[in-house]
Amino acid sequence: MQRWRGFESVPGGWGRSVVTIGVFDGVHRGHQAIIGHAVKRARDLGLQSVVVTFDPHPAEVVRPGSHPAVLTEPVRKAELIEELGVDALCVVPFTKAFSQLSPEAFVHDVLVESLHAAVVVVGDNFRFGHKAAGDVALLDRLGTSFGYTVEDAPLVSEDGLVFSSTYIRSCVDAGDVRAAADALGRPHQVTGVVVRGDQRGRELGFPTANLMTHRYAAIPADGVYAAWFLRGDGTRLPASVSIGTNPTFEGRERRVEAYVLDFDGDLYGERVSLDFVAHLREQRTYDAIEPLITQIREDVEETRVLLR
Repeated sequence: MQRWRGFESVPGGWGRSVVTIGVFDGVHRGHQAIIGHAVKRARDLGLQSVVVTFDPHPAEVVRPGSHPAVLTEPVRKAELIEELGVDALCVVPFTKAFSQLSPEAFVHDVLVESLHAAVVVVGDNFRFGHKAAGDVALLDRLGTSFGYTVEDAPLVSEDGLVFSSTYIRSCVDAGDVRAAADALGRPHQVTGVVVRGDQRGRELGFPTANLMTHRYAAIPADGVYAAWFLRGDGTRLPASVSIGTNPTFEGRERRVEAYVLDFDGDLYGERVSLDFVAHLREQRTYDAIEPLITQIREDVEETRVLLR
């Protein structure tokens, strides 16, 4: 898959293509359907498929301070899009100036002049241009003038529930990682660098990897989870993960700490990921250390059974 930063980076001589546009945070089952539709149409027509997405999230530019929790970091999002068979990914820097492009200018500058769109595939709730003034109907009308067609990919739903990034964020925020995984089509993943913590887990007999995560990462609700611990070399290990402020020790800083089962080694400085599988329990405060250790042992055993 070719990767371009800005539509000015599209190679000269780029031919006609099938284009789909969106933030695509999460690359969830709904996004997969839209992107998959574009890839199939491109192959049917003998054209290249292009995904156009944005960085940073448009909300942060249009309404500073409103950046939503991020389900997939840019590198992971690109990997997931590539796995869907896309030929090229164009990441458009979403600036204040870009946000003020009229719908007509957006279509002309990006879809027509840069990407030579023959077909544009979008979800039926797609909006574009300054103040989101453009909709699918306008995109279709402009296609008549500019020589492309629009194909409207229906939203993906299950039992009347439409899969969306907003819905998945609410699942993650509530700690319902199973529901999030169902909508994503894979476990919700959080990535970070292992840093030094208070070493309290080691003192308790359960040394943990303390993750420093992306500032906007979608972190599940406080609690204890069963998860897969993924190292950079592809190793996948079972882990019991605690998220919260360590109330028993009157902690104040919210942390993501993973006890990797049956692992003895140094992880400091490694960039690792957690694939969340199940919520085990909420955070609790204990009056003494022994009940806490007993509970951790139970958490570890439950994790071992779930991930066996």
